[in-house]
Amino acid sequence: MAAELVGGALLSAFLQVAFDRLASPQFLHFFRRRKLDEKLLANLNIMLHSINALADDAELKQLTDPHVKAWLLAVKEAVFDAEDLLGEIDHKLTRCQVEAQSQPQTCTYKVSNFFNSTFSSFNKKIESGMKEVLRRLEYLANQKDALGLEKGTYSDDNDRSGSRVSQKLQSSSLVVESVIYGRDADKDIIINWLTSEIDNPNQPSILSIVGMGGLGKTTLAQHVYSDPKIEDAKFDMKAWVCVSDHFQVLTVTRTILEAITNQKDDSVNLEMVHKKLKEKLSGKKFLLVLDDVWNERPAEWEAVGTPLSYGAPGSKILVTTRSEKVASSMRSKVHLLKQLGEGECWKVFENNALKDGDLELNDELMKVGRRIVEKCKGLPLALKTIGRLLSTKSSISDWKNILESNIWELPKEHSEIIPALFLSYHHLPSHLKRCFAYCALFPKDYEFVKEELIFLWMAQNFLLSTQHIRHPEQIGEEYFNDLLSRCFFNKSSVVGRFVMHDLLNDLAKYVYADFCFRLKFDNEQYIQKTTRHFSFEFRDVKSFDGFESLTDAKKLRSFLPISLYGRSPWDFKISIHDLFSNIKFIRVLSFRGCLHLREVPDSVGDLKHLQSLDLSSTEIQKLPDSICLLYNLLILKLNNCSMLEEFPLNLHKLTKLRCLEFVGTKVRKMPMHFGELKNLQVLSMFFVDKNSELSTKELGGLGGLNLHGRLSIIDVQNIGNPLDALKANLKDKRLVELQLYWKSDHIPDDPKKEKEVLQNLQPSNHLEKLSIWNYNATEFPSWEFDNSLSNLVFLKLFKCKYCLCLPPLGLLSSLKTLEIRGLDGIVSIGAEFYGSNSSFASLESLDFYNMKEWEEWECKTTSFPRVQDLFVFKCPKLKGTKVVVSDELRISGNSMDTSHTDGGTDSLAIFRLHFFPKLLSLELTLCHHIERISQEYAHNHLMHLRINDCPQLKSFLFPKRMQILFPSLTGLHIINCPEVELFPDGGLPLNIKQMSLSCLKLIASLRDNLDPNTSLQRLCIYKLEVECFPDEVLLPRSLTSLEIRWCPNLKKMHYKGLCHLSSLIFEDCPSLECLPAEGLPKSISSLTIFDCPLLKERCRNPDGEDWGKIAHIQKLELS
Repeated sequence: MAAELVGGALLSAFLQVAFDRLASPQFLHFFRRRKLDEKLLANLNIMLHSINALADDAELKQLTDPHVKAWLLAVKEAVFDAEDLLGEIDHKLTRCQVEAQSQPQTCTYKVSNFFNSTFSSFNKKIESGMKEVLRRLEYLANQKDALGLEKGTYSDDNDRSGSRVSQKLQSSSLVVESVIYGRDADKDIIINWLTSEIDNPNQPSILSIVGMGGLGKTTLAQHVYSDPKIEDAKFDMKAWVCVSDHFQVLTVTRTILEAITNQKDDSVNLEMVHKKLKEKLSGKKFLLVLDDVWNERPAEWEAVGTPLSYGAPGSKILVTTRSEKVASSMRSKVHLLKQLGEGECWKVFENNALKDGDLELNDELMKVGRRIVEKCKGLPLALKTIGRLLSTKSSISDWKNILESNIWELPKEHSEIIPALFLSYHHLPSHLKRCFAYCALFPKDYEFVKEELIFLWMAQNFLLSTQHIRHPEQIGEEYFNDLLSRCFFNKSSVVGRFVMHDLLNDLAKYVYADFCFRLKFDNEQYIQKTTRHFSFEFRDVKSFDGFESLTDAKKLRSFLPISLYGRSPWDFKISIHDLFSNIKFIRVLSFRGCLHLREVPDSVGDLKHLQSLDLSSTEIQKLPDSICLLYNLLILKLNNCSMLEEFPLNLHKLTKLRCLEFVGTKVRKMPMHFGELKNLQVLSMFFVDKNSELSTKELGGLGGLNLHGRLSIIDVQNIGNPLDALKANLKDKRLVELQLYWKSDHIPDDPKKEKEVLQNLQPSNHLEKLSIWNYNATEFPSWEFDNSLSNLVFLKLFKCKYCLCLPPLGLLSSLKTLEIRGLDGIVSIGAEFYGSNSSFASLESLDFYNMKEWEEWECKTTSFPRVQDLFVFKCPKLKGTKVVVSDELRISGNSMDTSHTDGGTDSLAIFRLHFFPKLLSLELTLCHHIERISQEYAHNHLMHLRINDCPQLKSFLFPKRMQILFPSLTGLHIINCPEVELFPDGGLPLNIKQMSLSCLKLIASLRDNLDPNTSLQRLCIYKLEVECFPDEVLLPRSLTSLEIRWCPNLKKMHYKGLCHLSSLIFEDCPSLECLPAEGLPKSISSLTIFDCPLLKERCRNPDGEDWGKIAHIQKLELS
């Protein structure tokens, strides 16, 4: 196992935690005041350094000497025990300080008596414990000669103490590479397969990319997935799912459903998930990527594949796997991925090994580098990580040392570890080693958040700095970015999340194998006594009965539940009180999502070493007062504890607290003496108290905090004096997200004062997301639109109902998403909204919702150069868009080509699309006054046009054929627009794949308006007021899927026009009595009947009168 490979190096990494503690003046002061033997501290420091000097030699010798391996294990146990002793001292010091501060009138008395006989038992415990650790370490150090261990010095470019700044790699190394070397031929083969004609009409075609770990299977699939060429395949939908090695049918199927719908699904019933997925895929041509599949059992794959078979012909599934057996079980074609050739290997290596500014390696480095490349055996991951390592090495001797390392020649029993990856780990600075090793707790493919991982490191004391110059959060950010730049972490496809490659995950687990137990990964049914860190996935708890053995792991430091697939409740079957009484050294404790946890026992206060406590998503109603005895607590998370109403009175005594989160609780008041929590860095919410004196004091306390991350300020209306808002000092905080809430029903006494309050709550220019709710002044302060928010990417204004004029938000150069909802005072939006000729330079998504009085929208031709998604919902008085009067182009009703457009009148309510040249999707819903939609010249980007419930919409003003104006349009939906009875002249675009209609005349004219080579495959019919269908209507022959929904009067279906369908869906047609007398065409292979009680009865198996008409259909669903 690889644990033997790196035990020594890991030992050096964890020794640093003890060194940092021993360097603290407080510890020496503690011993002096208690009249303890100061030599114990000095001797411990000397002994630990003596052990450290042997670590590097022991690291290599343990490969072939089991005695050295046992020695390393014993040393690590002793070092951890020493650290636990030092942690107890730290807790006692903090407790003394807190209690002295809480009773200043007796402070002198308490300090002078703190070291007297009251604590004599503790003194004896510390002295006894120190002597025992020293005895063990001395014994182990004396074994060095017998084991043949030699002292050495660690020569590396990086400081081993972890207190100095890590050597920074070039900033470009943090960027995900867009180039993939040596895979052009592989990529072309896969793309050709994806765009080829249907080769399996009944089932989705499957292709498996097969190859060993580290070859770049996932990277290749990502490049294929995002390549524009696959647009030629005309997939209706694409989805990417990471499967990993825990293959459970329900979990995988549900994950596919969530990827398809882009929505969370909490279903726990496989039949329900199958039903939902089948409905989403029926009749649709899809591309599904299943990444990192390990399951070799055909029966389980068949269960997952059942709903996938309902897709339209031409659907494709692309799989990545290390095993050809997986491909065989899925009955897929195989594309074997081979190692990179020599030339491509050098390109990957050189691209990562070059220092910033260098164009090529010098001859000497190139010669050594090519020999190193040979040892990487064509694996891109190995080449990339070893290249990043060498980019930090300056001299030829460093390169030669790596080339000549014995690690390249690992014994056969360690063959699962890639030497290049281990070498990269081996040369990490010590502080990065321990941070990387801790990630062994994460399951494969787990997408973690940077801030959460930094908190875990912090709780394990990995981020200590003897100088105390920088905050641990800053140190953690630096460490994280360093590991990211060295390719130990990778950016996930989910924004803000990160992953580890499987092989690096394996390395971390092996590195920490003696002390880390990960449920399911470790096959043992019971947790070992040596375990210090324990993690499990929510979904695995039901099948694990070994929780009782946790009480044997008395030195446990981490208890961490993890969910790979969002929120998923779990249950804990043993007594939590019993658990607490046995895990006295716990540092990270999480019960997040623990089902039925309603009470935290008082014994939680005995967990002196606890630094991180997460009770989120439990049913606790209160926190015990004893929680306020956790003087070392740094992190407290209570999010979504929906029954929790208040904090304990003495929470302010947790003076080390750096993170307090309680979103989704009933808590409505800040903790008593909130201002004493001076170390808080992350605070999820702040409530402004109704008591003006108290709110003033608490705002002052908020102002004294060095907050970063996210913050919501609730009940802003309670800030009576605008000067109190200044005390919050938001301008000096590194917040990235800020939400400001006024009470929804409040009426401002003085709108001017309300504006001043908001003015004084100005955040810093670090802010990226801002939401303002129920603000009731008539205008916004200037900081919202000037250069003060240069990094703002998201802005939401919600129910600011007295606002009469929007600020010039177009000046926000970084803004990507803008949501404006419920601003009842807005009647017109014009030039004031844009601020300059080049407005909204980055805006991609624009959302107007429930704007009751909004009538006019003046736009410039340069107003929205990058908007892709436009959503206008429930704006009943809006008359469309028109040009700003000052615009030099003056495109108005008089200047457009009146022969094709508006007939020379300005009175028409026209929505002009040319103001949005990059628009991909437009939805207009419940806009009662819009009469026309116009476009004069080709719009090459628009793909989806949805118009719902616009009763005055009469027609489209299109001077040219839609095929010319909208060549990319694939979806057209016109629902409940009774005045629209004709399609524009010249017919519909060739590329339209999906349509939704509710007008019989439009449906009847479809065939006449579609090109013979049309791509239309799916037609949805909504709310049609007819009794028979299709009747005389001839549906287009290209259709493969027909959906009829919410047609209350529909009684009968006619056979005519259905002959080319493969999928038919009826939903909520309560009057539908029967199927056509002729039955259904044999081409129909999928039929769904939902909420159609009469028809369902007739189709019942086997007695229903229409059962014989549908018995031949393979995919049948009645509900």
